[in-house]
Amino acid sequence: MSKSNEGSIALMRHAILGLIVLLVSVIPARADMMLLMLDQAGCEWCEIWDEEIGVAYHLTEEGIEAPLQRADIYGDLPSGVKLERRVNFTPTFVLLKAGREIGRLEGYAGEDFFYPMLNRLLAKARADDQ
Repeated sequence: MSKSNEGSIALMRHAILGLIVLLVSVIPARADMMLLMLDQAGCEWCEIWDEEIGVAYHLTEEGIEAPLQRADIYGDLPSGVKLERRVNFTPTFVLLKAGREIGRLEGYAGEDFFYPMLNRLLAKARADDQ
């Protein structure tokens, strides 16, 4: 590899690292928030969510603010999580703050509805900080 190419690659790495640092710095840190997705084997709507949203959720502002954790509807909940009521449908998305349920989205109505509804829950969680 020529010195010119090595220099270009190094410059590109620095630019990408700078962009990542910038993006992370403008997104509020909410390490105590989590989006819990309750699903089950054979859930067709869970598979559609995976294809439409799940592949990139972790890269979105919402995904950074409220990282996704999955649990089986019939299995154990993650440690420290307490739900306000039983989950009856899959997928069900529960926004948690410090293990406490802020709200939930039951079912999946498509990508055009998922983010606006999730953003309402995130706004409610942020308002609780005030």
